[in-house]
Amino acid sequence: MVNKSEIEEKIVEFLLQIKAIKLQPSNPFTWASGWKSPIYCDNRITLSHPSIRTYIRQKLSNLVQEEFGSVGMVAGVATAGIPQGVLVAQELGLPFVYVRTAAKEHGRGNLIEGDLFEGQRVVVVEDLISTGKSSLQAVEALREAGCDVAGLVAIFSYSLDIAEENFKAAKCPFITLSNYNSLIKYGVEHSFINDDEHEMLNKWRNNPSEWGSLIKTAESL
Repeated sequence: MVNKSEIEEKIVEFLLQIKAIKLQPSNPFTWASGWKSPIYCDNRITLSHPSIRTYIRQKLSNLVQEEFGSVGMVAGVATAGIPQGVLVAQELGLPFVYVRTAAKEHGRGNLIEGDLFEGQRVVVVEDLISTGKSSLQAVEALREAGCDVAGLVAIFSYSLDIAEENFKAAKCPFITLSNYNSLIKYGVEHSFINDDEHEMLNKWRNNPSEWGSLIKTAESL
């Protein structure tokens, strides 16, 4: 029996250990959506650490089998989901394709790269879930190509309500190895996050779209 909480904690431990998770409350990161965030998770760094990369590959592969059963193909989401997807496909002995953010403007003009056949049951692999928008664009592209998308797996989720809503609306189940709540819990318990940072991270989590403007307002007072 897999202990999910142990895996969640181990993933957070690894990400903090290799500084894949960064806190910059005084110099917030800007997401593609324009949202400001005091935290950034860069799971691409895991690829440079063989033991961590192996652990993630194995646990994501287990997750696919436990949650979605038999699938015929793995699809990675460009760009950060591609290497993770390849690793999972290799572990499971499955074909692999990846979905671009937009179709190529030259050559064959592909949106999905690789041999894809209508009716295939596909699992999508991502590195990170924020709002879920880019991930669900890939899901929609695969569905339009005639695939049966079983669901999506990823390494980490910011646990945002909007992501839950977006995936539910798209009728696409998703599950991650770890998440924001596990990060906060582990970070506080192991002194990676102090009291002020804890309060600030909770405020961001409760209102991520407005957090940046609220911080600017507070600074101007």
